[in-house]
Amino acid sequence: MRALASRIVEFYRRERRDLPWRRTGDPYAIWVSEIMLQQTRVATVIPYWERWMARFPSVGALAAAPLDDVLAAWAGLGYYSRARNLHAGARWVAEERGGELPRTAGDLRAVPGIGPYTAGAIASIAWGERAPLVDGNVARVLARVRGLDEDVKSTAGQKRIWAEAGALMAALPATMAPGDLNQGLMELGATVCTPTAPACLTCPLSGPCVARADGRQDELPRLPARKAAADLRELASVALWIERKGAVLFARRPAGGLYGGLWELPQGDDAAAAARAVGVKLRGATRAIGEHRQVLTHRRLRIALARATVVGAPRADGTYTAVRWCDAAAAARELGVSSATSALLALGKAPRRR
Repeated sequence: MRALASRIVEFYRRERRDLPWRRTGDPYAIWVSEIMLQQTRVATVIPYWERWMARFPSVGALAAAPLDDVLAAWAGLGYYSRARNLHAGARWVAEERGGELPRTAGDLRAVPGIGPYTAGAIASIAWGERAPLVDGNVARVLARVRGLDEDVKSTAGQKRIWAEAGALMAALPATMAPGDLNQGLMELGATVCTPTAPACLTCPLSGPCVARADGRQDELPRLPARKAAADLRELASVALWIERKGAVLFARRPAGGLYGGLWELPQGDDAAAAARAVGVKLRGATRAIGEHRQVLTHRRLRIALARATVVGAPRADGTYTAVRWCDAAAAARELGVSSATSALLALGKAPRRR
């Protein structure tokens, strides 16, 4: 294990990509990067992280920001619960610890939204704690190198992978940084030991790799079967484009559930239900604009968009927590909106056919 750990660190020091969050030891900046990188490509994250750090440069700045501003800065990254949890965690740190993040992985777990992986990343990179971590990249590298047959997302598989990561960290030579080992594992998974067509010929771990020796690098890690898109449950709804004096009506979803806390065009099972959700009634028939379809991790969306004229003053009526009028072109900057809502706005702003 000692030789394995040394190879990983040497690889990282030699081959690591120059990423902006690797140029700082600020635990808050590292925290933000790790949350953004969950299920999101590095190239996508870089500009978001840079804009985020300019807008919310500290725990205190993030804690003081309204949730709408936070979600607007996150818009387009997806998995919006990450932004809500990051905001909630910053507020907890500001209130309970005077804006200072805990300095150990164990204490970091007390921060809302910080799990074992993120705690290990912050503690090892910012403070040099011998704290292991496991994400998808690390699980793939360790499963292949150690020849693990367990489903890495199962309870038993997770326990085994974490044990392997812990043993590797324990074997790290004292002259090497724990953060370099963790980042080296993630770097290997991202750039060499990739999900498909791993670059085994150039991998620094090809010698001790069990999967490579057995010709099983394409079989490992073992993962649960994914549902085909056609097998996912479809959520069908109607969204209303309600316009007044050049502004469009938006409604904010409750904090929990799909797109929690985000703003959207009022939606319902049908046009009448969408109108009722914001306390108004339809006046006359709606006019169809188009339809947006999207495949998410666990479901499919099919949203029909229609222009509507309504009677009554819009209000939050149980389905939503707030309503407001906003210029459609400014919504992405001023409100937190999902990619689905952005697509609907593009449909609504498109030139009308005559």
